[in-house]
Amino acid sequence: MKPGLPRRLVASLRTLPDSAFQRFPAFTLRRALLFCALLLPLPAGAQFSPPDKAPTFSISGQFVASGPARFSSLAGQARIAADTNLVRLDPALLAVSAERIKDSLYRRLEIKKDAPWRGQIYLVVHPAQSLDEEITIFSRLSADRVTYRVELPDVLTQRKYVRALTGVILMEYANRRAQMHSAEIPAWLTDGLAEAMLAGGGPSAVLSAPDKVVNGLPVARLNATQNGLDSLARARRVLERSLPLSYEQLTWPTAAQLAGDDGGAYRASAQLFVADLLDLKSGPLHVRTLLESLPRCYNWQTAFHSAFRENFPAPLDLEKWWALQLAGFAAHDGGPGWTLAVSRAKLDEILRVPVAIRVSSNSLPSRAEISLQTLILSMDFVRQEPILQSKLGDLGLAQLRMAPQLAALTDGYRRALAGYLGAPFAPAPGQPRSRHASGPLKKTGAAKTLKTLDALDAQRRKIESAIKPLIQR
Repeated sequence: MKPGLPRRLVASLRTLPDSAFQRFPAFTLRRALLFCALLLPLPAGAQFSPPDKAPTFSISGQFVASGPARFSSLAGQARIAADTNLVRLDPALLAVSAERIKDSLYRRLEIKKDAPWRGQIYLVVHPAQSLDEEITIFSRLSADRVTYRVELPDVLTQRKYVRALTGVILMEYANRRAQMHSAEIPAWLTDGLAEAMLAGGGPSAVLSAPDKVVNGLPVARLNATQNGLDSLARARRVLERSLPLSYEQLTWPTAAQLAGDDGGAYRASAQLFVADLLDLKSGPLHVRTLLESLPRCYNWQTAFHSAFRENFPAPLDLEKWWALQLAGFAAHDGGPGWTLAVSRAKLDEILRVPVAIRVSSNSLPSRAEISLQTLILSMDFVRQEPILQSKLGDLGLAQLRMAPQLAALTDGYRRALAGYLGAPFAPAPGQPRSRHASGPLKKTGAAKTLKTLDALDAQRRKIESAIKPLIQR
């Protein structure tokens, strides 16, 4: 043992994937979240090293965010700023975002918003070297508190960011009564809650730094998420292509599943599993009991069966229940459909692209809307790709709700964009399947895509004329 280190090492180093806190050998993980839980008995007053710059405290004081004065060269690239799936971290916004993610988690688990916290969480931003960079989390347990340090690159995906914050917030809650060792959060719980937040208003909590300054005012991207629809719609789309995972598979996920290399089936199954657990009688209470029990148990399975004994007296009861949940999920139609009027309005909204137009170099930008064809003609592919990917996802979700008269047309637009982007494609529920239904379509060029979109627009005008009398009734 090196001089100066305490002789009693309370817990061991853990290397974890970016989706959860599950033990794996370090050399097997590449695109993973590195979780280092070094729980050492510290001398009184011992803390982590001070933040790099003047820190920003969140409103509750629990989160302390700091970072470099300038963005990395990677975060400053135009393609990064145009990609709505990426987050550029700014310490001032990071402190606010962390509080919003915490509030969202607390609402789902029915934790009182003003519940006293024990562990302060330091969020330290550093210049990113690549988009595959790892997130590192350290925790230290002392006699009266646990302190956390989360090291994040200044540009990363929304999913990686939300999952990391979800994990450390869950761990802080679980460790409030920890004495000997840190809680080990089950992977499915971290992933399931993170996916639920991403599906149900994640962009409002994930605050990205402004892309540019116009006339002295910062201008940032804003992805609006409409609530009130099926929060599991995205999970349904994923599980249309892949079978949901069994309880045993959720318990022992592979590294590929944790990294999302299975097409997202593990994450979608985890979201469904967590949602169904929370829907049980006293579900949120039992999840909280599970978290609070983790530091006293050597594995999460023991804590789980103790917390959910009321619902599942024996482990076999849990497996039977989950099998029934999967059967019901497969039979579910994805929620109520839209009326003809709403379907037409939703499709029109998806097929329009909001842009800012400036008449002269000194004038303020005004808002306008352009068609998908104009977008393809007027922008280079690097800039248009993230916008079209977002539209492709919107069309897939909308197709689950579309009135029958517009469902096939929506599917046509999906196919056109998927072919242009070379993106994976699977028929929506109710659409005919073939053994080659899933996977990327044959990539089409811009000219052919524009011709297809024009034909679809003409078909849409005919359908709208035919259904207009029905809408006006």
